[in-house]
Amino acid sequence: MKSINTLMLALAAAITFTAPVAAQGNASPIALNGDVKAEKIVTDADGAERIELVEPTSIVPGDRLVFGTDYANNGADAVTNFVVTNPLPAAVRLAPDADPALDVSVDGGKTWGALAALTFTNSDGTTRPAAHADVTHVRWVLASIAPGASGRLTYPAIIR
Repeated sequence: MKSINTLMLALAAAITFTAPVAAQGNASPIALNGDVKAEKIVTDADGAERIELVEPTSIVPGDRLVFGTDYANNGADAVTNFVVTNPLPAAVRLAPDADPALDVSVDGGKTWGALAALTFTNSDGTTRPAAHADVTHVRWVLASIAPGASGRLTYPAIIR
């Protein structure tokens, strides 16, 4: 059984951001807060099933998680071209139903693009189309965050 504490520590250490050039050298007005939720299937009294996001208490291979990052601009000015990068913990892979437009990397953050446009280089030097299990990082480039604005970024993952 995987340790959720290990995942939480990996997430906390993994969230990185890149401040816009104009903001470098100054304290960033953007606050980031990451979390991990487990998907739990709940059956209603009428027999209908729905998915709830809950605090993970124990997880096993194949379980689905949702990694989230909340952001907020606590400054007085808009922040432009703000980049949030999340390395995927080694214990998870990107879920197959992740947004196909998500900006991802399969080479440790060296190159980026939609998964369908990327290739993966095997250990023998041959290449093949990249797969969800190859993703090492996800990122979002936020064009503009107004003063006082906030939002949430998420991606689904599966325990390996």
